[in-house]
Amino acid sequence: MSGHSKWSTIKHKKAAADAKRGKIFSKIAKEITVAARQGGGDPAANITLRTLVQKARSVNMPADNIDRAIKKGTGELAGEQMDEIMYEGYAPGGIAIIVHVLTDNRNRSAAEVRHVFTKFNGTLAGQGSVSRTFNRKGLIEVKAEDAQEDALLELALEGGAEDMANQGDYFEITCDPATYTDVLGALEKSDIAVSNSDLTLLPETWMPVTDVGQARSLLNFVEALEELDDVQNVYANFDIDDEIMAVIEQDSNA
Repeated sequence: MSGHSKWSTIKHKKAAADAKRGKIFSKIAKEITVAARQGGGDPAANITLRTLVQKARSVNMPADNIDRAIKKGTGELAGEQMDEIMYEGYAPGGIAIIVHVLTDNRNRSAAEVRHVFTKFNGTLAGQGSVSRTFNRKGLIEVKAEDAQEDALLELALEGGAEDMANQGDYFEITCDPATYTDVLGALEKSDIAVSNSDLTLLPETWMPVTDVGQARSLLNFVEALEELDDVQNVYANFDIDDEIMAVIEQDSNA
């Protein structure tokens, strides 16, 4: 990935800022509730839940918030019924966009997502027309300071991972969803801390973006989607050259 800033890499860099804004708490809480509902409320027996709890703690989410989210999932506390929806579409230039939503109000979510697409001259598409060009993968991040690269690669592959990339300050491990918990378990048994992990969508091909204006518009488009309360994740296939990304970051900090 050297020389490029794919959306999956940019999301990693945005994580700290998202945590500071506090919106990350509500998003993680929803994920915890869904994980507890699907796999039970005991983190020791539910590795997905355990990983989310670790993620919540890493951004200093209060323990009471975590506990409430788990209890909503197990039914010990009343909670809204959450529907999971995937909206698919394109940004100008043919950039593929998938929006993952967890909501208690489908009409509200549809209207809000449609409004953002219209505002940024995007186009919503039919179900499956965009997602067929993405693959579901497990994505696991380990801080470079917490592991030795060769040993981590060997451990990850033994656990069932497909590949590992050195992203500078962290290692990015990818795997099939079927081996996701196995890889996490292998790292856990070796006392290797996972800084972030998720089941995500990765595009089969990346679309290069070589214009500063288009790059800035794409980032604003995706950020506007992420700001919606019901949106959990946004997946996209754009690939911005690092030099262009540096110009945008410099302008933002000016």
